Amino acid sequence: MLLSAFLMVVGTGVRSIPLTDLSIKKWLIHGGQLLNGLAGPTVMSAPPLLSTTWFAPDQRATATAVAALLSYLGAACSFLIGPLVVPAPNQTAVLHCSADKSSAHIRDCVQIVLYAEFAMVFLLFAAVVAYFPSRPPLPPSVAAASQRLSYRSSFCRLLSNFRFLMIALAYSVPLGILAGWSGVLDMILTPAKVSQVDAGWIGFWSTVGGCVVGIGVARFADSMRGMLKLILLLMFSGATLSSTWLTLTCLPDSGSHLPLTTATLYTSCILVGIFIISSVPMFFELFIETVYPVPEGITCGVVTFLSNLFMGALLFFLTFYHTVKGKTVIKYKDNEATVEPWATLERVDVSWSRGLSYTRESGRVLL
Repeated sequence: MLLSAFLMVVGTGVRSIPLTDLSIKKWLIHGGQLLNGLAGPTVMSAPPLLSTTWFAPDQRATATAVAALLSYLGAACSFLIGPLVVPAPNQTAVLHCSADKSSAHIRDCVQIVLYAEFAMVFLLFAAVVAYFPSRPPLPPSVAAASQRLSYRSSFCRLLSNFRFLMIALAYSVPLGILAGWSGVLDMILTPAKVSQVDAGWIGFWSTVGGCVVGIGVARFADSMRGMLKLILLLMFSGATLSSTWLTLTCLPDSGSHLPLTTATLYTSCILVGIFIISSVPMFFELFIETVYPVPEGITCGVVTFLSNLFMGALLFFLTFYHTVKGKTVIKYKDNEATVEPWATLERVDVSWSRGLSYTRESGRVLL
C-alpha cells in the first residue's frame, strides 16, 4: 500500500508540472497516468483483504462494499468536477470558467484540477506513512488467522479452477465495459444531443446510486449468508433490462426504437450503473469464497487486471471508430456485456470454501 501511494504521488506530481512545451507535457501526462495505473490494481484489490483481516465473518460483505465502492464515489465526483470546472469547447460548461472559451483558459482550468488532485493524493500518502497497521492485534476470525498459499501455488490454483475463471469472466466483462463506457459517456451520448454537463450528471447519479445500493445489498448479504449467486443473478437481470432499454432508446432513426426523452435517458443510464456497480462487492466476496485459501490480494488482482483489459479493448476500439456508427456499436456492447454475466453465473455451481471455516467456528448453517 505504501508503494502504491508513492506511485500515485509521483504520477499526479509529474502530470501537474507546468510546461509550455506541449510535446514534453504530453509525455509527462502519459508517464503520470502509467504510474497511477501501476498503483491501481493494488488499491482496487485491497477491499476483500481488509475485510477479512479486520472484520468478523458477518461483517465482511459490508466492509468489502464500503472499501470497494469508495473509489467509485471518487469517480462520481470526477463526473461533476470535469464539466463544471473545465469549460468545454462545445459551449456546454455552466460555471465560472464558461466566460472565456479560449484554449489557454481551458488549459489553465485543467492545470488547477491537476494541482488539486496532486494535493489530495499527497495528503493520502502522508496518512499512510503516518499510520497504516497491517493487521489488528487479534484476528477477528479463523479465516483471518489461517495460513494462505504461496504466490506460485495461488496462480496455479486460480488458473486451474474453471469455476473461478467463469466467475472472473462474468465480473471483468461488464465492469471493464462499464468503466470504459462511463469514461467517454459524453462522447457516446453526443449523437443524442446530450451536453457534457448532462452526461456528467448521468454518470454521477448512476455511480452514487450504485454505491448506495451496493452497501445496502452487502448488509443484506451479511445477514443472509449463501445468497451471493442469487443476488448477482437478480442484479444482472435488472442490468440487462436497463441496458436494453437504453440501447433501444438511443438507436439511430429506424422507425422502431423507443422514444428518447430526458427522463428515459437519465433513468436507463442510471439504472445500468446502479445494477452493475452494486455487484462489485458481491463478486469480490464470491471470488474469495470460491478460491480460499488463495490470498485475497492475488485473487482480486487477477480479476482487476482482466477488467482493465476489457476496458482497454473498448477504448482502443473507440480510438479507431469514433464515428456515430462506432458509438452505436458501443451501446450494443454495453447491452451484450450485461447478458453474458447472467448466462455465465446461471451455469456456475458456487462453492463456499471460506464459509466452511466460519460454519465450523460459529456453528451456523451455511445455506
